[in-house]
Amino acid sequence: MKRPRGKFSSSFNAKVAIEAINEQSSLQEVAAKFVLHPNQISNWKRELLENADLVCGPKAEKENLEPETGPLYSKIGQLQVENDFLMKSLGKCALPREGKWY
Repeated sequence: MKRPRGKFSSSFNAKVAIEAINEQSSLQEVAAKFVLHPNQISNWKRELLENADLVCGPKAEKENLEPETGPLYSKIGQLQVENDFLMKSLGKCALPREGKWY
């Protein structure tokens, strides 16, 4: 029977990848320590090395990675107001009574 697929946090992934990069212990030892497959550790290690420039890059580049939340919050507010208005105006007839809509 297969084990359920594990879901690991990004901090855990980074911790394991950094330990594999340090090379103080072999990949097999790191895999045994964290109960992971060595291929998974190799993948995390490769991803960390490929994306290291994002961590060490200038602050301006990091800010560009974050989505603009202002317009999204504005849209959420607008939809909430519309939803509240419709619930109030349709509140009396929104629930069916005895199979009929009033």
